[in-house]
Amino acid sequence: MNRAEKTELATELKDKFNKASVAIFADYKGLSATQADNLRRALRAEKTEVKVLKNNVARLLTREGAMGEDAKALMDAMVGPTLVAFAYGDPAAAAKVIHKFAQDNEALKLKESLMGDKRIDASGVEELAKLPSKEVLVAKFLGTLNAPITNFVGVLAAVPRSMVTVLAAVEKKKANPES
Repeated sequence: MNRAEKTELATELKDKFNKASVAIFADYKGLSATQADNLRRALRAEKTEVKVLKNNVARLLTREGAMGEDAKALMDAMVGPTLVAFAYGDPAAAAKVIHKFAQDNEALKLKESLMGDKRIDASGVEELAKLPSKEVLVAKFLGTLNAPITNFVGVLAAVPRSMVTVLAAVEKKKANPES
């Protein structure tokens, strides 16, 4: 691969890093071709693209410093074969797939990754994987917003409900004076 091709590949990868909500790095040494294909297929369902990152191209990416200091430090420290998963959709969903795959296949080891222009370690990717899905988070948020109104309506309805209960007891007592 000549210098022009590397520069073109670096530009293409820089666009992917800018578009992705999270870029998860992993060491894939020891994965079979079938396992790698299964991982790609599972990630594709989560709007995540998988690429193999060449270390020299990674350093070329951050040479100008446009991606930030965290990205530059991460790329400079990169050694060995590295797989990058660019998550364009829900970052937690992609992290869940990769984390589960890494647990099932010891050959895949999570590395430090990038969320936006911030560096997160492997345990940060695991924490991201433990987050509920976006739909669940939205439902919890809406439930939290709805709770005060629901409680207020319950309090307002309690006064007439109590009044009706008292009137029903008085009516019952008058209908049956012996009790």
